[in-house]
Amino acid sequence: MHFIWAKSLLSSKNGMNIFRGCTHGCIYCDSRSLCYQMPHDFSDVAVKENAAELLDDALSRKRRKCMIGFGSMSDPYIPAEKELGLTRRCLEIISRRGFGVSLITKSDLVLRDLDLLKEINQKAKAVVSMTLTTADDILCKKIEPNVCPTSRRAEVLYELRDAGIPTVVWLCPILPYINDSVENLEGILSICREARVSGVLCFGFGMTLRDGNREYYYQMLDELFPGLSYRYVAEFGQSYGVSSPNSRELEAVFFMFCEDEKIECDADKIFSFMSEMERDKQTTLF
Repeated sequence: MHFIWAKSLLSSKNGMNIFRGCTHGCIYCDSRSLCYQMPHDFSDVAVKENAAELLDDALSRKRRKCMIGFGSMSDPYIPAEKELGLTRRCLEIISRRGFGVSLITKSDLVLRDLDLLKEINQKAKAVVSMTLTTADDILCKKIEPNVCPTSRRAEVLYELRDAGIPTVVWLCPILPYINDSVENLEGILSICREARVSGVLCFGFGMTLRDGNREYYYQMLDELFPGLSYRYVAEFGQSYGVSSPNSRELEAVFFMFCEDEKIECDADKIFSFMSEMERDKQTTLF
């Protein structure tokens, strides 16, 4: 981990990343891709030490309140955040200035800031997105080794439900021959049902592989699932989009579940829900 003095923080769409890089160790992470031109090792996280000051200045100059997005490229609750407290400082600023927040994480550390999320949700709107890839904690610790297992993430979703914070589950990525079974999908969806999530984001049953993350992913396949990388090369070559051979069956299960449970699965509607702050909208999509 190293510290940098950033020149700006908010994107044109009001997204922000306090950290550049991550220590969760997820074997499939697209943020490792070379196209993002990270000038340092991915696990050597760059910390924008002046993030709070940049955010406060940016929000002070906005004419209209809006949703501020966290975590598109790096989880705002990497383990170091426990001591750094930068995400919490930014949430305090968002709350004080009356803006909304939408964040995505895999970490139970988000519960540390439940008081602020409730405060923001009362004043404006707060949405927490949680990534779920597998219902199997043992598999989870293989493919996402340095973050809390799925069973704990489920508990986080239940606590957020009880606190009145709307949630969204990111059902991705689906790794061919690893977590692409109907049994796994049904396990994740049962968590979504219990948590009463507002929506489930699914971008097809597969994953993406770009230069940079492809090489790392194959290296980890060799370590964790010997022989599987050869199967990927044979079936997918250098393809960017990699689809599970079980996609059709998984899609049928997924869409039937969302229809039966009245859980939104239209990505455009879910993204609108996460990015719009109007309080006349419901905190669920139905």
